[in-house]
Amino acid sequence: MDLTPDELTGETTKRPGADEEAFDMRVCVPITADGQVDPRWGRADRVAVADVADGEIRGWQEFTVAWGTLHDQGTEGAHHARVARFLRDNQVQAVGAEHVGPGMQRMLGSMGIRIVTGLGGDARSAARAAGD
Repeated sequence: MDLTPDELTGETTKRPGADEEAFDMRVCVPITADGQVDPRWGRADRVAVADVADGEIRGWQEFTVAWGTLHDQGTEGAHHARVARFLRDNQVQAVGAEHVGPGMQRMLGSMGIRIVTGLGGDARSAARAAGD
């Protein structure tokens, strides 16, 4: 375990990132049940969060987000807030998708999240492309 002494308290704590494999980019991609890119970013039912380093996927987690069902529920802006919260909570740095609408592009841009569009086919390949 990689430890470091805390300069203020003198306590020894785990160094951030210790025992974790390093990655260059954390990418979120909308996915279908058969592992393809779902063309509906803002209405995707499932997404994957991939840790991409050196053009390879080092980590892959799939989440049921039900954004398609939830898209028109709640007050105006609730859907974008829901997506933003998911991306923030999962420390996403880039989104890879076939298409992202202008409102969502503005929201992602305001969060400093890279957007790579025009991606389709195999979701893992799309994640690698968005992470490069």
